[in-house]
Amino acid sequence: MLTVVAAWFAVLAVCAAAALFGDSARVSGSRSTAVQRAGLFLSRGGPWLAGVCAVAVAAVTGAWLPAAALGAVAVTVVAVVGLGLAPH
Repeated sequence: MLTVVAAWFAVLAVCAAAALFGDSARVSGSRSTAVQRAGLFLSRGGPWLAGVCAVAVAAVTGAWLPAAALGAVAVTVVAVVGLGLAPH
C-alpha cells in the first residue's frame, strides 16, 4: 500500500515538474500555426490531462501501481511532445 501511495506522489511530482517546464513554451510571433498552438496546449495542460487519465485507468482497472508507472511515462511523453511542437 505504501508503495502505491509513493508511486502516485511521484506521478504528482512529475506532473508538477512537467507543468512548470511547459510554462516556458511560448508561441512566437503573431503568425502561430495550428501545430504550435497544439504544442502550447500539450506543454501546459497535457501533463495534467495525462495524470487524470492515469487515475481514471487505475480506478477502472484496479491496477494502481502499473497505472502510476504508465502515468508518469505518459506525462513525460506529453510534455516532451508539446515542447517539440512549440519550442519557443
